[in-house]
Order: sequence, then C-alpha cells, then structure tokens
Amino acid sequence: MESEENLVKKTCRELGITQKELAEIMGVSRQTINNWATEKIRTPKILEVLHELLIIKDKYELAKKQFLN
Repeated sequence: MESEENLVKKTCRELGITQKELAEIMGVSRQTINNWATEKIRTPKILEVLHELLIIKDKYELAKKQFLN
C-alpha cells in the first residue's frame, strides 16, 4: 500500500515554495512547519483548507484556459 504524500511537502511542492516560506505565509515558526512535515504533530485544518483552495484554483485556471481557447 502506497503512503500518501505529506500535506506540508505536497503544498510546498505545488506552490513552488520552501517550508520556510510556508511558515512565513502561515505566520508560524519554521520549527512548526518542520513538525507538521515530519508528522511529529498533526497538521492543522487551515493547511488542509489552503491545499483545497489550491486545487480549486488550478481547476479554475484550467477551465478558464479551455474556455478562452
């Protein structure tokens, strides 16, 4: 069974940012992001919401591009 990619790592990869930059965006310490990334502590719901918004944005941009072509 494949394990799911960590949400912190996935969000950073999809945004093209570092964990340090994610910490700055979210207003938390780099250590907090590290704890989420290494699953020492559970990621907060707000990160799940942020990731869902990224998915929605990507789908919107794709649909917009298809509509305009």
